[in-house]
Amino acid sequence: MGTSSCIPIFILLLFSPLCKSDDRLTQAKPLFLDDTLISKGGAFALGFYSPTSSNASWYLCIWYHNISKHTVVWTANRDSPITAPSSPMLAITNNSDLVLSDSQGHIHWAVNNDITGMGVVAELLNKGNFVLRRSPNNTTIWESFDHPTDTLLPTAKILFSTGRLVSWKELNDPSTGNFSLSFYSSSTLQFIIWNGTQPYSRILMPNDGSVFGDTYPNIVFSEAIGGTGDGLYYQYTIISDNSPYVRVMLDYMGVLRTLSWNNLSWTNISVRATSDCDLYASCGPFGYCDYVGHVPTCRCLDGFEPVGLGLNFSGGCRRTMALTCGKQSYYLNLTQMKIPDKFLHVPNKSIDDCAAECSNNCLCTAYTMTNQSRCLIWLGELIDTGKYDQYGENLHLRLADSPENNKMVKIVLPIIACMLTLTCIALVSICKYRARKRHKKDTHKRQMIEYLNSSIEIEDEDVDFPFVSFEDIAAATDNFSDSNQIGRGGFGKVYKGILEGVNEVAIKRLSKDSGQGIEEFKNEVVLIAKLQHKNLVRLLGCCIHGDERLLIYEYLPNKSLDTFLFDAARQFVLDWPTRFKIIKGVARGLLYLHQDSRLTIIHRDLKASNILLDSEMVPKISDFGMARIFGGNQQQANTTRVVGTYGYMSPEYVMGGAFSVKSDTYSFGVLLLEIVSGLKISSPQLVMNFVGLTAYAWRLWEDGKAAELVHSSVIETYQLHEALRCIHVGLLCVQDRPDDRPLMSSVIFMLENESALLSAPKKPAYFALRNFETTEPRENIEISVDGVSNTTLVGR
Repeated sequence: MGTSSCIPIFILLLFSPLCKSDDRLTQAKPLFLDDTLISKGGAFALGFYSPTSSNASWYLCIWYHNISKHTVVWTANRDSPITAPSSPMLAITNNSDLVLSDSQGHIHWAVNNDITGMGVVAELLNKGNFVLRRSPNNTTIWESFDHPTDTLLPTAKILFSTGRLVSWKELNDPSTGNFSLSFYSSSTLQFIIWNGTQPYSRILMPNDGSVFGDTYPNIVFSEAIGGTGDGLYYQYTIISDNSPYVRVMLDYMGVLRTLSWNNLSWTNISVRATSDCDLYASCGPFGYCDYVGHVPTCRCLDGFEPVGLGLNFSGGCRRTMALTCGKQSYYLNLTQMKIPDKFLHVPNKSIDDCAAECSNNCLCTAYTMTNQSRCLIWLGELIDTGKYDQYGENLHLRLADSPENNKMVKIVLPIIACMLTLTCIALVSICKYRARKRHKKDTHKRQMIEYLNSSIEIEDEDVDFPFVSFEDIAAATDNFSDSNQIGRGGFGKVYKGILEGVNEVAIKRLSKDSGQGIEEFKNEVVLIAKLQHKNLVRLLGCCIHGDERLLIYEYLPNKSLDTFLFDAARQFVLDWPTRFKIIKGVARGLLYLHQDSRLTIIHRDLKASNILLDSEMVPKISDFGMARIFGGNQQQANTTRVVGTYGYMSPEYVMGGAFSVKSDTYSFGVLLLEIVSGLKISSPQLVMNFVGLTAYAWRLWEDGKAAELVHSSVIETYQLHEALRCIHVGLLCVQDRPDDRPLMSSVIFMLENESALLSAPKKPAYFALRNFETTEPRENIEISVDGVSNTTLVGR
């Protein structure tokens, strides 16, 4: 590992240098535990590495020598570690073999050859390749580049026939893992990630050769497929001047990453197999993974519909119109598509010949002529395909033909004449129907305004409240079918639906025993109808029908922030740029509520579950049932009915019922710390030996270890200075005294200006968190914190 000291382990050490830092290993100079070979350029080192602090197991490894983060790129004895108290030794034997053994004489790894009597030398090259050469002619007889582990370095050649990458078993365990990457050339170049013996994800080489992703700043990839006596091989090089270190790695979770060193940490250039949609055949037969949107999503090919209900693609898709052998069919050209698996290569065909080959076979479902002029056809189901936004092939999908025009003319013309007559009759009927419906809607609107005016003042009846009838809502949700339900909470259930003239909507149906009562319902209708901002959820309609109370919102496909933030399987979607964007978006939404809207609004229930995410992961603040309006120059108010979620509520609000814009600032600070850390404020057991997240964050900050708060899933993508600034701002927001907390305008300035000076935060107040996160009211609950005050708490 290091070269600062070497303690003799064997008598042989008396006859060799005590510490070595050159790039060669000879028969006279074996390598011991404290020795290191360093390549001439200083880029790589070879020595013994233990992944744990206990130094219980030792591996012969190659790692980057001149970067701050210890990064292993090759391991010799990954499945045969040398365990303490035995010590390792790498030596060239009298038989010219390269042997790794322990002090007990057990061999753990070896390179054997048959050149007895000729001298050999092992050398670590500056490209990270460890080679064994015959001297004096310097012929290479073995090299580590021919035997990669989980990492492929620039200029290394990996054979399609035998080469593969194999992941580590765990983050700190370099033994053979479950995932492997193999390379294939079956008429089109592709790579497959395997989970054991099952295909896990399939990656095709795009037409432009960019296998691993987009060009990164200051990095230019040069990729090539070449041939040797052993067959085809893949190789990539970095050809830009002064480019950083780059490596391709298959991690222990089966994710293929291309990583670049940015002087502080490894940054993802591209990642593959990170979502369910990325997995092999995850969208089923005739389904495809749509990569065009922010989040990959399963969809059906044109001319097909899902076999299952809703968004369930486990059964794939089926044709809307069946093919009939012998009848003419037509081909739909789908552009920028990932080539499906299980194709048949038909050699020596033109594009016309390829189309004819498919048309003449009743089993043929699609064909393509690739940019490499290869004719590929599919007989049967199309499996594991996708839609890209920048590259891909033209896939010609076979669909049932429309009826022949010349046989339909005599039928179509009379039908058109009849349709014109019926259309005129229908138009008259529609006009009368709309007139009756408009009258009914106006009556409903007046009734709604009178109802809302019973407790909330509305300036005039021309306020644009979007009223929707109960019948229209029931029709949009298939009479509130369980298959359309997309969520539920203490307030009731949420359904997905499509209203006439509107795209997809989310409909919140408040239950009769909901903790969100009629006053909160009225409050939300009036408030959200008057608020317009990109970071606030948009209200599209409302309805009161008997005991029914319903709110209609814009539909946000990614649901709420907590479904990603606290879900171990989905946290990877929230890389650091996305988290930072969400933090700033929520801050701008609060600034609008506090300062920029016509009204000064205190939200009073800001938390992760009330932050919704649209298809581009833009955050939108929701749930204004507990919000309060400040009028004039009012700065603070008091209440005897404390509402909100315990842990997000500020000390002065919990203990005394006092709330202001600084109460929302406190909640924002808690939310910010949750986003950075991935820990719940309401789950203190996740932070051992601390009463809660704020206490844990403060201690790390005070000890100068704030970087340890950042969640492990964003380590590869985060900017350290941004994360530390976020933690600093979060601690400023959760200070005990409201006057010490910044306004949201200052929060945004601090987040967006790296040069802004930040004051030192004061130690926050600590509360022993209890399980109060519920929408059911808890009346007459007394809270006493250090005997300061008692009040009534209504938890949400």
